[in-house]
Amino acid sequence: MNTSATPTHCPYCALQCGMNLTPASGGVEVTERADFPVNRGALCGKGRTAPELLSSRVRLTSPLVRRAGVLEPAGWEEALDRIAAGFSRTRTEHGPDACGVFGGGGLTNEKAYALGKFARVVLGTSQIDYNGRFCMSSAAAAGIKAFGLDRGLPFPLEDVPRTGCVILVGSNLAETMPPALRYLTELKENGGTLIVVDPRRTRTAEQADLHLAPRPGTDLALALGMLHLVVAEGRTDEEYIRARTSGWEDARAAAMAHWPEYVERITGVSVPRLREAVRLFCEPEAAMVLTARGPEQQSKGTDTVGAWINLCLATGRAGRPLSGYGCLTGQGNGQGGREHGQKADQLPGYRKLTDPEARRHVAEVWGVDPDTLPGPGRSAYELLDAMGTDIRSLLLMGSNPVVSAPRAAHVEERLASLDFLAVADVVLSETAALADVVLPVTQWAEETGTTTNLEGRVLLRRQALTPPRGVHSDLYVLRELAARLGVEKGFPADPEEVFDELRRASAGGAADYSGITYRRLAEENGVFWPCPAPEPAGAVVPARTDVAGTDGTTGTTGAGPGAAGECDDCEDASLDVFEDDPAGDAGAVPGGGSDPAPADGDGTTGTGAGPAWAGGGAAPAADGSARAGVHPGTPRLFLDRFATEDGRARFVPVSHRPVAEEPDDEYPVLLTTGRVVAQYQSGAQTRRVDELNAAAPGPFVEMHPRLAERLGALDGDAVAVVSRRGRAVAPARITSTIRPDTVFMPFHWPGEGRANTLTNPALDPTSRMPEFKACAVRLEAVER
Repeated sequence: MNTSATPTHCPYCALQCGMNLTPASGGVEVTERADFPVNRGALCGKGRTAPELLSSRVRLTSPLVRRAGVLEPAGWEEALDRIAAGFSRTRTEHGPDACGVFGGGGLTNEKAYALGKFARVVLGTSQIDYNGRFCMSSAAAAGIKAFGLDRGLPFPLEDVPRTGCVILVGSNLAETMPPALRYLTELKENGGTLIVVDPRRTRTAEQADLHLAPRPGTDLALALGMLHLVVAEGRTDEEYIRARTSGWEDARAAAMAHWPEYVERITGVSVPRLREAVRLFCEPEAAMVLTARGPEQQSKGTDTVGAWINLCLATGRAGRPLSGYGCLTGQGNGQGGREHGQKADQLPGYRKLTDPEARRHVAEVWGVDPDTLPGPGRSAYELLDAMGTDIRSLLLMGSNPVVSAPRAAHVEERLASLDFLAVADVVLSETAALADVVLPVTQWAEETGTTTNLEGRVLLRRQALTPPRGVHSDLYVLRELAARLGVEKGFPADPEEVFDELRRASAGGAADYSGITYRRLAEENGVFWPCPAPEPAGAVVPARTDVAGTDGTTGTTGAGPGAAGECDDCEDASLDVFEDDPAGDAGAVPGGGSDPAPADGDGTTGTGAGPAWAGGGAAPAADGSARAGVHPGTPRLFLDRFATEDGRARFVPVSHRPVAEEPDDEYPVLLTTGRVVAQYQSGAQTRRVDELNAAAPGPFVEMHPRLAERLGALDGDAVAVVSRRGRAVAPARITSTIRPDTVFMPFHWPGEGRANTLTNPALDPTSRMPEFKACAVRLEAVER
């Protein structure tokens, strides 16, 4: 057995923490990987226990097909044939748009790309979206409006401790991304200040210099009130506004309608605390605003994020060193997953599906007629809501909407009403349990592929183990289904081959990966996009060779037994590269990239630099960091100009409006939802890990003592939370760290404690984000 460690990345959140997998008795164990700059060796409990999901005790190892209403084991040929027959029947009887595809933000870039291509080329359907719509879509929409581009963080995390002030809005990093908390700790150690905006006094809020606890759903008014004070106190950066922005007059007028006392009545945040927040944010030379799901998962999430961006622009805090707005992307590949085609309105490279030139470029890469590509389809919730009526068959990969979707009981009913449901997953999730066919697929440690973390850093996950017999990759699934549905070429199962096609498809797009290769990712600890190729990617397709491993061998780098060459999915752990790889003999670039090159006089960054807004440039050869002419990647965006046509950031005027469902006499309390440290997303994975379940065994209803007293509830008593959509029951957790008018429930569990039974599917008009973070409920005591 090869006992060398395989360097890879955690399968959970968007930090994509580096880790080593070392062969151990019966599998692998996680060991520290201190060379990866994002987590510097630190891991949370989820990452440390991730190998437990590799056990056959908790995972699927055989396809399942439904016979006489019961899921039973079956062979792969039967399972794949059934899926192909189901979709063929739907297309024949109801047309291609009756076929739906639902993806996930945890799929690798290769899988997300192939899934989007499969939907549009093989099925010919416009009906594809993914669960990332429920995570970052509002921030993405606001970023595109303001900056012309969406990349979660336009700067690396290493910049956070070096700024003067951070406003963290609706994020509990201490529980959702524990290794990232160190950046806020270091910020304070360096003399910076931390402002946390959250209706709960979370573990993260306890670290803050100032904690603002607004009523759920009022973050928009809070940001507007702060901008009003910035103007009233003469704290705007007029020179920056004139030189680098447009639309300020309308945005200022909208903000001035939100005077401090009015904002206090809406939010519950006092005027003195508003003024203190403005002072702390404006006094240092540099500052940042970072948002997460709190302000984004609202029916006005795009406007809410836009208001925080306006605050940054008015104070000159965007497109400058150590300053700016950023979104803390949530899912493991939440960033890459929204760039390469599994969204309803998108083509690879973050191209618009409605753009004729984008359609022509991608169709050429795919070898199809652009006119055959369908147009935009429904967003995620709208797609799920249409199941059983307009959408008759669904292929679902890497998602568990029975637990994670809003109005979840209704979504569960819609799934059950489908003519045909196929699910590819690692475990038998609550959604998979409803399927007609379930396919067992490989996990992170059993396959090679790329992800893109919250910084826009493209990373290489490497295979360390051979998957169990009877388990195949998602890429294999798509290849086999495509062949059965009449498309025998264009869907390789080798992830590097898929990535090379993704590079060509993304070339020239906003999210340009064309200059990135597996070899570069291995050598440089990741590469930030955009990273254009020095010449058109794919112009030559030379022979591939194996790269020497770190142990002096060729091929597999620390892979487990049989990892190379024995899997019929071609999930080879070796780092295959092109002999004329544009990275050449590039050495490691510290931090996964380089600081931006100086701009030429015309605002561009020189030959091979890519878009001027990227702030990057070709790395010089003299310092040994990369070969001449090779783009180093772009850690920091917008330092010279923004990605808009005129290079200016755009103020977008916004005004406060209430949540879609305000409390009333029948439903007098607001419910907000979120995560706990020991569980992840729908819990389909983490609920199968004994250590994590011991730490967080089930749902709860967090409430203030005054609210509990009115209800007559004691800590641990069963409490029913009732909304217009349903009823959930869980034990009371009584604490003074939450507002008296608000209750909180984590959303990781199915059954009677399912928080998303209650949540409101009211959609943001731009991002189509549901309003997970605020809905009206009432509380009832439950006799046990």
